[in-house]
Amino acid sequence: MTLKGILLVLLGACSFGILSTFVKLAYAEGYSLGDVTGTQALFGAVLLWSIFLIQRKIQPANHPKPVIKTHWIKLVAAGFFTGLVSLSYYQCVKLIPASVAIILLMQFVWISVLLEFIFFKKRPSRSQVLAIAFILVGTVAASGYFEQTGTALSIAGIGYGFVAALCYAIFLMLNGNLGNEYPPLQKSALMITGACLLIFIILPPSFLFNGALAGSLLKWGLILAIFGTVIPPLCFASGIPKIGLTLSSILSSAELPVAVSMSAIVLNEQVNFLRWIGVIIILTAMIIPNLENLKKANSFSKT
Repeated sequence: MTLKGILLVLLGACSFGILSTFVKLAYAEGYSLGDVTGTQALFGAVLLWSIFLIQRKIQPANHPKPVIKTHWIKLVAAGFFTGLVSLSYYQCVKLIPASVAIILLMQFVWISVLLEFIFFKKRPSRSQVLAIAFILVGTVAASGYFEQTGTALSIAGIGYGFVAALCYAIFLMLNGNLGNEYPPLQKSALMITGACLLIFIILPPSFLFNGALAGSLLKWGLILAIFGTVIPPLCFASGIPKIGLTLSSILSSAELPVAVSMSAIVLNEQVNFLRWIGVIIILTAMIIPNLENLKKANSFSKT
């Protein structure tokens, strides 16, 4: 366990957390869902493949090559769910406040537990059930349900948020069970390539021909690609092996307060005290199930 590993995982989580704010700013300049998701996926794929090829070129000739068992097409197909996450989450951000959209995305925690039970017959532990209850209570508070503002959240926006959470949970399940023998950069590049293909099929990349890249779309696409598809995989690939999966899961929850804070500071969205309490409840729910595993890991390392 090293400070470097902790900082890397935190950087990756915080990088994810600022995406929704940048997406809102891009929408404010008139860009569409296809522009935002398409440029992020395209630039992300180009950057990841470039870094991977450079890394492979500078590796020593005697560097051991991994034994590949998973066909690359499976990783590209798994990347479709990354594309679905981007499409549904960024559409959610378009319809409701970014500070609420991130709350809906965090529902992937209990959805992941449900999927494990359905597909792998893995019963949730008591701490997981308690965490799910906390997440549901925290979601109600953090969403602003108790605020008497007279404005209702978009039902479609809420729906897209839950679809994003479901797709993210499926992606995590596939990511944890497919292609672990690949170098992390290559695996990420293959998945982002799949995401790019799916996005281009659903929303053809008109920005490549209509001159949008000559404007600020180039800037937003690069920002979203760097903070959404390049920095997190690189940080997690380097940081998680240093500190372990359990502590990494706890630190990754930093994405939530970062996203809500950016929404309040940059977008001037109202996040009152009760909503912050909801955020804290959700964070607590995400941390508690991992504390026991962290204690076990620490005691094991001492022995």
